[in-house]
Amino acid sequence: MKITRLMGTLAVSCTMATSVVAQEAGAAEEGPWAGSAALGYLATSGNTDSASLNAQFEVSYTQDKWTHLLDATAIKSEEGGQSTAEAYKLGWKSEYSISEFNYLFGRVVWRKDLFSGYDQQVSETLGYGRRLIETEKHHLSAEAGLGARQSTLRDGTKENDTILRAGALYRWQLSDTSQFVQELAIESGSSNTYLESITALRTRLLNDLALVASYTVKNNSDVPVGTEKTDTFSALSIEYAF
Repeated sequence: MKITRLMGTLAVSCTMATSVVAQEAGAAEEGPWAGSAALGYLATSGNTDSASLNAQFEVSYTQDKWTHLLDATAIKSEEGGQSTAEAYKLGWKSEYSISEFNYLFGRVVWRKDLFSGYDQQVSETLGYGRRLIETEKHHLSAEAGLGARQSTLRDGTKENDTILRAGALYRWQLSDTSQFVQELAIESGSSNTYLESITALRTRLLNDLALVASYTVKNNSDVPVGTEKTDTFSALSIEYAF
């Protein structure tokens, strides 16, 4: 298959982000706000035309013992002019540190996937988390909580569950410019267990500009007949941290 167009949007976003970095040089010391924005695009043509677009945004605010985090992701793929994947996610999380290693959290997550057995899922959880490892090179935290989930299947059926949620986050600073990240989340209720795994490798290109390769796995234990339980997404993105 001949590849005639490759990551055009990445090149544009790289140029824009580099400009922003130059403008921010010499800025004031860090404040309570932090975040990142990433964009990736891949298109091929020849025997088969395909295109994929992924975008991610994350912003956090930290003050005293509180940390608030807003994150959003979007994934869309087409092949031969037909959509093969389209998924969105929006989440909010608040953490309150009760000690150096322990914290309480509240989380709300909305997910919509046009190609899974579920049209959309909304979950709300409260729980406890602990930072198990916190060194210069390694970070490992785990959390558990209890909450509720409201789901709408593709056929319009609605499900309401009490759920148990477990999550883990591991970061490994491989070098001054490279970082490995693994995230895992599980929501288990009487009607369905949802699992999401995100594996990412981040390499800094220039100041706050980085190249990110990621692999996402989403699984629902109970889906309508004829629907796959597992969806996977591979992405290559340019990320700007601010």
